[in-house]
Amino acid sequence: MYLNYKSLFTVLGAVWLAGCSAGFLGLAPAGDRREYVQARTAYDEGDYTRAITELTQYIYKTKNVKRREARAYRLLGASYEQQNNLSKALEVYLEALEFHPKNVPLLLSAAELYQQTGLTNRSVELYERTLAEEPNNLDALAGQAANYANMGFYSKARRFYDRFFELNPAADARHRARYANTFLQERNFQQAFINITMALSEDDQNADFWLLSAKARRGLNQPEEALLDLDAALLLSPARPDLLAQKALWLYEEKHYDQSLRTAERLLAGHPGNQLGLFIQAMNWYRLGKKNAAKKQIEQISRADADTFIGQVAAKLLTFPPMR
Repeated sequence: MYLNYKSLFTVLGAVWLAGCSAGFLGLAPAGDRREYVQARTAYDEGDYTRAITELTQYIYKTKNVKRREARAYRLLGASYEQQNNLSKALEVYLEALEFHPKNVPLLLSAAELYQQTGLTNRSVELYERTLAEEPNNLDALAGQAANYANMGFYSKARRFYDRFFELNPAADARHRARYANTFLQERNFQQAFINITMALSEDDQNADFWLLSAKARRGLNQPEEALLDLDAALLLSPARPDLLAQKALWLYEEKHYDQSLRTAERLLAGHPGNQLGLFIQAMNWYRLGKKNAAKKQIEQISRADADTFIGQVAAKLLTFPPMR
């Protein structure tokens, strides 16, 4: 019988290559792929414990480290993050980076987690590694900008934001707000206001955006407009203690003592022990003629919160002649 050797070698070659794909080249065989799919399904269904079990078996059942896929590590780390086990998630990402040191999604996952846990210097390092691989990676640019802003290097943060916006002019408004905040922190109120207004044009349902706008207006010597912006923030988050305290303080500074007192009482109704609310209440009492009640409350604050900033301010006030 005549044999077509060329066809035979073609078939044998295909079989051999298939074997390489499954084993010699270190890619996952069919059984492992099924386990990964099962883990992915468990993750999508919110069953993170089962996802962790499946992925742990999938990753560690072989000593062949070439088969420890980056995607499996990422999913395992994400599963731990969903369980708020951040230290374990970070451990997974760092182990994965030993095998996949240039894998951008892994670098981003670890950098974001370092940032989230306040380990900013490590986050900076990993974002640098990410940008070395992909200089225009938007997540890395935004993440690095946030890192430098958190460290107080606002001009440096803006260089990353500038590149980010150049590549992504339709970026989410939260990035524009963070950019605006870098100007606010440097008391460049005009640029802060311009940029937070841009953010508000995209999303006017964010109380923090209105608060930032209010602070910019305050810096621009527009106290009434600042209070209006603060009211807009309070419409969105009426019970937020920081917003109520800010409004009470600004009203006090504008000598609107009755309104400031009502706002402080509104704050204390929801947060009875709020230190700043009690302090503002006492200061308004003093201005409105209830000096004995004000002094008594200031004394209580100074004793109860002696180690805090407000407690120290209260103690200092008691040394002034009007409070004696």
